[in-house]
Amino acid sequence: MTHKSSFPETGLVRLSQILAPTGPIPVSKSTWWQGVKDKRFPQPQKLGPRTTVWKVEDIRALFEGQADE
Repeated sequence: MTHKSSFPETGLVRLSQILAPTGPIPVSKSTWWQGVKDKRFPQPQKLGPRTTVWKVEDIRALFEGQADE
């Protein structure tokens, strides 16, 4: 996958950096949020009322197939 090299190693990322076409996860926003709700995808952190982020390490584990079940 070509996005692996451009995806950050550490830190926090927003949803636009996670989902395709710019990110490594090829799902729609609605599929992503349903997966978060169902606990199939990593849980977000709220930085403010309109700012939601995810740990890069959690997203990397997901697209590298190492996510905890």
